[in-house]
Amino acid sequence: MRASAFVYPWDVNGDPAAPARIAALGVAQVTLAAAYHSTRALTPRHPRHRIITAEHAAVLYPVDPDRWADRALRPYPAGDWAPGDAYGEAAGALVAAGLDVHTWVVLAHNSRLGAEHPGTSVVNAYGDRYPWAPCIAQPATRAYLVGLAAEAAVRPGARGTELESLGWYGLQHLHAHDKTGGVGLGETGQYLMALCFCPDCRAGYAEEGLDADALAASVRTALEPLWQGAADDGGWAGVERLLGAETAAATRAWRDRTARTLQEEAVAAVRAAAPEGFQVLLHADPVSYHCGANAGVDPAHVLSVADGVVVPCAGGTGLLTPFADQGRAGAVIAAGFTVVSGMGGSPDTLAADAARAREQGATELRLYHAGLASDADLAAVRAALSAR
Repeated sequence: MRASAFVYPWDVNGDPAAPARIAALGVAQVTLAAAYHSTRALTPRHPRHRIITAEHAAVLYPVDPDRWADRALRPYPAGDWAPGDAYGEAAGALVAAGLDVHTWVVLAHNSRLGAEHPGTSVVNAYGDRYPWAPCIAQPATRAYLVGLAAEAAVRPGARGTELESLGWYGLQHLHAHDKTGGVGLGETGQYLMALCFCPDCRAGYAEEGLDADALAASVRTALEPLWQGAADDGGWAGVERLLGAETAAATRAWRDRTARTLQEEAVAAVRAAAPEGFQVLLHADPVSYHCGANAGVDPAHVLSVADGVVVPCAGGTGLLTPFADQGRAGAVIAAGFTVVSGMGGSPDTLAADAARAREQGATELRLYHAGLASDADLAAVRAALSAR
């Protein structure tokens, strides 16, 4: 299977050995960050630094000022962690090493946007804002995300893109010094805590026949036993039990429709800006009510819109099956594995993991992350890919 490794520009720029080292892993492609959220990243081999602190979500290339003129919401330039056209510099070096380069674009995950424009954020049933989570129902936010997708995806020389966080974001977010793990919410609680009550979502619930104030009260009542320590990881069945099946279905109808139409608009904008043959993939979870970097999608719908998906497989390969079962000829179903042992990855089992992924319908591999991994991890990746 064709394999691609995730990479940041700062893994490559200033390190002349990096492109050849990545190519020597046995990958044919790199997925290179062009727009990324705030992070603190280790660079274990770089000759100039060991820690990069990306202070806020930013684009890693110079924006087109005409695209963003007169818009209140616009991308933030990177600071000294990725100055100038950091993406373009890294991409050029990687292409020169014989690697295909695809862009890696993080969309609805931006803490600075929420801090500077609080009204753009998801608002939960208690009135708490999630500044890291732009509400994808709001027209101005949608326009910003669609514009960012088109610009950040179609960088010079890129042969495709992978769009991350193209859907709802919820409570699940490793925020700075995160302290939200004290109560085990499970999928049921996470969904309830992800329901947005900004003005646009309130109007959306009304379209589905729901009163937003009554819904918020129901959500708070449903969550109360969880705060007291009750265990309810019933998934969607738990949501139906706590809200009632009809109400639960109405909330999901609004959120699913909102995510689907955003995905359609963003992919269409990328295709309009891209050359012929440009590949568009989404980081995706086949359970549409799930939130996060791997956006919850309807498998049949997303494979009718995009060229394929990147599916998280750190917890097993089962999430591949709903996409493979669509039987869509030519669709890319890429299995994503963490190969950084210090982050819970298992590079030593990559060959076996890849074989299981192939059996479950995977057509390609995505390896997270060539820049963060230790030398020992990279050696294990080389051995696994050479054994294919």
